[in-house]
Amino acid sequence: MAIDELGTVPAVWGVMNYLSEESTVLRRFTAPGASINTGLYDSYAVQVYDARAVHRPFTLERNGFELVHRPSRVRDFTDRDELDRVYDAEIEELVRLRLGADRVALLGATLRRAADPAGHDSQPAAGLVHIDFSPEGAAAHAAETYARHFPDGPGYSRAVSTSCWRVFSPPPQDWPLAVCDFRSLSDDEGRPNTLYFVDAIPPDPFGPITGTPRTLSGSEFHYRASHRWYFYPDMTRDELLLFVLHDSDHSRPWRVMHSAFLDAEAQAVTPRHSVEYRTVAYFR
Repeated sequence: MAIDELGTVPAVWGVMNYLSEESTVLRRFTAPGASINTGLYDSYAVQVYDARAVHRPFTLERNGFELVHRPSRVRDFTDRDELDRVYDAEIEELVRLRLGADRVALLGATLRRAADPAGHDSQPAAGLVHIDFSPEGAAAHAAETYARHFPDGPGYSRAVSTSCWRVFSPPPQDWPLAVCDFRSLSDDEGRPNTLYFVDAIPPDPFGPITGTPRTLSGSEFHYRASHRWYFYPDMTRDELLLFVLHDSDHSRPWRVMHSAFLDAEAQAVTPRHSVEYRTVAYFR
């Protein structure tokens, strides 16, 4: 463990892959069991601090993320039917009550595994510094999602996109998820990229896009030494990391940069396996 100006807060060294200043075309293609980015990336060794050791717990209202003790009735998180039958309602209730929202739309589950993801109907660990929604695309996505989920709804004045991240493989985790304190990220940071959901990775990801794949707009970031990274070591299946992807109210912590990273100090014997739910919460 390393110690620096945060005093007695321990940290591990992790490699964060930031967007290179030389990148021009920013596209991300996601297919079953595979993902590719057209961006160029530079790797930086950064200190990732133990969020459990910080005296004042992190909260959505101050930092944009928090750890929640939330046991689930799900027995097998790789069972998609059980997720639909049990976990959907648990996530909806958690987000609605914690945020005080009037309505919550679920965007579906994504399983991620640090090894052999395709064999488990999963995606690889997301090892690039990013946010799932860009400021440019978040408003349109929230409006489209509301119209699809609540076609007869009365409308909304605020929308908050969140991620609910749970690891269900036993601790310690070889590839934990790191989150960046909102207070260390400037509002002017980030470049938009485009996410394409496809059946197979195209042979030329820089070429013309044919067909009409569903797209989203995310954000990727250049390195700054001021970014402050944290993780929760030894997470259990009874814990859930809740963090903000985009809040239309920018007077609050409105986005959290995040990335998986290899914890070389962890004595993991099982590859990290996790489930994440993205949601959009709406307020009248």
